[in-house]
Amino acid sequence: MLVLSRKQHQSLVIGDNIKITVLELKGNQVRLGIDAPDSIVVHREEIHKKIS
Repeated sequence: MLVLSRKQHQSLVIGDNIKITVLELKGNQVRLGIDAPDSIVVHREEIHKKIS
């Protein structure tokens, strides 16, 4: 597993077309923004486990 540290408003890029940005830090929660093509399915892990 790759572990990265990011601050608010910083991003990381996966491949050529997926960008994840830290939008907000509030207490013990992090809000993430995910820019990905429509062909890429993005789910929270608990949802992914229910539908798999």
